[in-house]
Amino acid sequence: MQSLVDFLNGIIWSPVLIYLCLGAGLFYSITTRFVQIRHFREMWRLLLSGKSSAQGISSFQALAVSLSGRVGTGNIAGVAAAIGFGGPGAVFWMWVVAFLGAATAYSESALAQIYKEEDEDGQFRGGPAYYIEKAMGQKWYAWVFAIATIFACGVLLPGVQSNSIGNAVESAFGTGGMIETAIGTFSLAKIVTGAFVSVILAFIIFGGVKRIASFTQIVVPFMALAYIIIAFIIILLNINMVPTVFGMIVGDAFTPMAGVGAAIGWGVKRGIYSNEAGQGTGPHAAAAADVQHPAQQGLVQSFSIYIDTLLVCSATAFMIIITGAYNVHGGAEGVFLVQNLASDISANGPVFTQMAIESAMPGIGKPFIAFALFFFAFTTILAYYYIAETNIAYIRRTVKVPGMMFILKIILIASVFYGTVKAANLAWAMGDVGVGLMAWLNIVGILIIFFLSKPALKALKDYEEQQKAGVKEFTFDPVKLGIKNADYWEKRLKGGTQPVADSGDEQGEPVKPTA
Repeated sequence: MQSLVDFLNGIIWSPVLIYLCLGAGLFYSITTRFVQIRHFREMWRLLLSGKSSAQGISSFQALAVSLSGRVGTGNIAGVAAAIGFGGPGAVFWMWVVAFLGAATAYSESALAQIYKEEDEDGQFRGGPAYYIEKAMGQKWYAWVFAIATIFACGVLLPGVQSNSIGNAVESAFGTGGMIETAIGTFSLAKIVTGAFVSVILAFIIFGGVKRIASFTQIVVPFMALAYIIIAFIIILLNINMVPTVFGMIVGDAFTPMAGVGAAIGWGVKRGIYSNEAGQGTGPHAAAAADVQHPAQQGLVQSFSIYIDTLLVCSATAFMIIITGAYNVHGGAEGVFLVQNLASDISANGPVFTQMAIESAMPGIGKPFIAFALFFFAFTTILAYYYIAETNIAYIRRTVKVPGMMFILKIILIASVFYGTVKAANLAWAMGDVGVGLMAWLNIVGILIIFFLSKPALKALKDYEEQQKAGVKEFTFDPVKLGIKNADYWEKRLKGGTQPVADSGDEQGEPVKPTA
């Protein structure tokens, strides 16, 4: 199984995809005139404004849901893997893909808003499958993306998150003994952890998107802040090492010990895994937000890339490199270019990060990372469920099969339990297959859409014109902009519905769009 998955990854994660991700980010940065820099203040303003409605969630809730997908195992175990296989220079390429990816995140999330729909339950739905069908005009391609995403987010990726939870708990508290089963021998700690996570997960996902949004908007900011505070303390305790760490990250990025291919490859792969820019996951939550103008949620989602990579991932990287809690694999089995730790410590897991905190704060590192990983990974699993659910909702527009959502819930819960107890290398490899498939399909899709009609760029220019005019309530008229098939926004204008409350209108209540 491992060899088959590794073979697939070799095809999917070829240099073509790596440079396609970087190239798409650079392309959108140039065409939007570096929207990720120009509108930084507006991103912050929008983040704190707006309200939810009966059909949608607020901008902040949508950010929290998408951040729950972005801030996860990739920020703790993924960064460790990038350093372990690509050297400190891989962190530089994580920064690059985050900076460029912020423009990609704007574009894909603005597209999700432009082409969103109200489903049969009255909730906003949208994402790559929706905008590929409506803007690209290729329903078959949209179906391929939807099916690939259901498989990736419903089966492959949840196991990566829960696997890191299980490994962190086992590392922090011991195995608790070994138990033989029909599918292998597993530690009691992992089995108990898997059962606990599965039960809590079932309670939340059977409650719908509102319960997911309510949970994530509280947990994600709290855990991210706590994690960054711990990292900041460790950095302060070793402040004299900061210039050296920067030097290693930047120096190894261009003349890395593992070769520039390894640094770029692992940096981009884990960068995309972490911040998900271009992967096509973020647009699903972006479409669920109730906003005045599509560009607004595009800007909010762009800001989430900064939080994920430039804050949380950097915090992990600095802790690991400052404390020297890492090895760098040389490619061959048992060969290390840098060996600071025992040779049997895997880079595919949270151990580097646990050991980094443990070395600076004895007795805290292992339990703290186990605790942090539980919340980071658990909220990411919730985001994956919502993404898979949205793509089933897309398919259900055409083919109505009773019980599809229920089956998804059961499969995802089973995947989470199995992922908690299985080997880390297989879990990460399967996750890479899922991420790579979605990235290929989504990036190709949004590039084709840009050359066909440039809807995200038109929305941005329209928003900027209204900003210059000093309007208090933004409006979006897709017909005037020459954007076709933006049915929700056309109905909203024809029905005379009012925009949702913005920061300048705290008294206004969202009005339900006419059907």
